[in-house]
Amino acid sequence: MKPNTARNVGSGDRWKRLLALPPMGYLLIFFAIPTLIMLFASFRYAGEYGGLAPWYGNEDGSLSINLTLENWQRLFETDLYLRLFLKSIMYALLATLLCILLGYPLALMIARSPKKHRDLLLLLVILPFWSNFLVRIYAWMIIFSPSGALTRMMNVLLATVGLAPVSLMYSSTAVIVCLVYVHLPFMVLPLYANLEKHNPALLAAAQDLGANRWRRFWDITWPLSLPGVYAGAILVFIPVLGTFAIPDLLGGTDGIMIANVIKQQFVESRDWPFGSVLSMALTAAAVLVVLLSAKMGTRRGTLR
Repeated sequence: MKPNTARNVGSGDRWKRLLALPPMGYLLIFFAIPTLIMLFASFRYAGEYGGLAPWYGNEDGSLSINLTLENWQRLFETDLYLRLFLKSIMYALLATLLCILLGYPLALMIARSPKKHRDLLLLLVILPFWSNFLVRIYAWMIIFSPSGALTRMMNVLLATVGLAPVSLMYSSTAVIVCLVYVHLPFMVLPLYANLEKHNPALLAAAQDLGANRWRRFWDITWPLSLPGVYAGAILVFIPVLGTFAIPDLLGGTDGIMIANVIKQQFVESRDWPFGSVLSMALTAAAVLVVLLSAKMGTRRGTLR
């Protein structure tokens, strides 16, 4: 390698490291350090009036930091929290699967539409972001209310076939529907970004070789789009796993998730150590999902 070329490569590497410093600093300050603080708090005692117990000074003037494993033992004393974790994971998996089933055809339609219409279609996808998150949830509360048109029409149809009326409000159905509605754009956008880059010549070549529409989709389009599927699944699964506003407002006692218990521990019970334990367990589950999804994406993201 020539000296000038070596200097250019070294200069490029230095610029890459410099450009990576701001996002790395952001993650360090707003993710790594708070996570370590919460991990440390999970081994502390709760204060007499909530929060964390104070650090007491010894006779020699030093501080005594009392640590305990009782908070983590409490997590495994009963299967209540395990069942809530499993329930939250099932809700997140179901919402992610529904987002894939609904978002994939939409993203494929946008990617294969004429270029002059794509900007408008993408605008319609992100249009719900223009309104406040809570406003959209309250809108669904009106839709699912017992006096709402949807519930009344459904109960009329059920009455015609001799079935008992149902209530959509404060149910698991309302929670799942709202979760899919809120997070569907997070699935469509990465899928569109992937599908829009596909080479149409591959589909044309497969058609010339006699492959029908379904064969072309499963052998070419679907394998090439797997990185977008995995990216969208992460963007949907992790926020759904940690959401508490939608189950709190639409689910009632039937739709409660682990994030609602975490909020209760921090805000209502003021048991910060145990709330930190639940938060760390939820963070570990989210990180595990990201690692598994990234591994699957790199392994199967190429056309075979």
